[in-house]
Amino acid sequence: MDDLDALKTELIGEVSAAADLDALEQVRISALGKKGRITDLMKGLGQMSADERKEAGQALNALKGHINDALNARKSEMEGAGIDARLEAERVDVTLPPRPEATGSIHPISQTIDEVVSIFGEMGFTVAEGPDMEEDWYNFTALNIPADHPARQEHDTFYLNAEKDGQRMVLRTHTSPVQIRTMQKQKPPIRIIVPGRTYRCDHDATHSPMFHQVEGLVIDEKTHMGHLKGCLNDFFRAFFGLQDLPVRFRPSYFPFTEPSAEVDIGCSFESGTLTIGRGDDKGTGDWLEILGSGMIHPNVLENCGIDSTKYQGFAFGVGIERLAMLKYGIPDLRTFYDSDYRWLKHFGFAGLDVPSLVGRAAV
Repeated sequence: MDDLDALKTELIGEVSAAADLDALEQVRISALGKKGRITDLMKGLGQMSADERKEAGQALNALKGHINDALNARKSEMEGAGIDARLEAERVDVTLPPRPEATGSIHPISQTIDEVVSIFGEMGFTVAEGPDMEEDWYNFTALNIPADHPARQEHDTFYLNAEKDGQRMVLRTHTSPVQIRTMQKQKPPIRIIVPGRTYRCDHDATHSPMFHQVEGLVIDEKTHMGHLKGCLNDFFRAFFGLQDLPVRFRPSYFPFTEPSAEVDIGCSFESGTLTIGRGDDKGTGDWLEILGSGMIHPNVLENCGIDSTKYQGFAFGVGIERLAMLKYGIPDLRTFYDSDYRWLKHFGFAGLDVPSLVGRAAV
């Protein structure tokens, strides 16, 4: 106990002299381990009188604290130096010439969005955009989604720590909040599509935590269900290039539309291969669900300050990846985000392959 200052100087010197993390760990064990030098001194406190034990205990605890501080500081210093060395060794020389790739490729998602915008643009739709991080009111409440709806649960939605008006912010689960923002700012007639990223707690071969969606919104004084059916019929037949593509509407339920309908397109699964359209001349085959739609619920219109006794309209939403997978035969959703150049080279598009109805008609 009489040589604690000398012991402190000696141990601090060993900490400073440690060449790497392994050596530093050995110093820690020799000082503070079960059989360490300071630990042995601590064990001797029981043989002292009460006054001696109090004084020696305080001194040993102080010594232990100094050594711990020195060990932690040296460890942080070594880890920082290791990171700096790794960054230096792995530095990329940005002055190097690019990889010898003859041409780049446009991602199927970008191409599909351009195709969708092109088709709806010819129908008189304009593109609207909004933030990915949304308020609860825009993402749920204004869309007639009640507080006990499953979509509000944390296992379905990414909630953020940030709050607005006492409500936690969310990563938008659909692009519908942009419809609400548009209806608040713009008086009818309204005719927009809303492409963009959306986020949900899903991840498998057909679902992703982040995916792309395009929604449509039409509001005026005369639009009815027949216009919705005609609009989607024309879109699917133009997108898939099949003028006789069967399209079916089935009654369904969505909180923000009434009446609501699921939309199916005709397909066949002959020999285990999916083919869009009917598989024979008789018009028989299967159906494939592709999107949800319906007439806008009066509550949604009223939430946005639009008189539901004067105006009405329809809305629909479809996944961009789903459209691309069906049209271009991509079997797994996860491959869209693997950043695999070989995949992009196979499924990608040339830079001058600009979608347009004129170009499609020419083909």
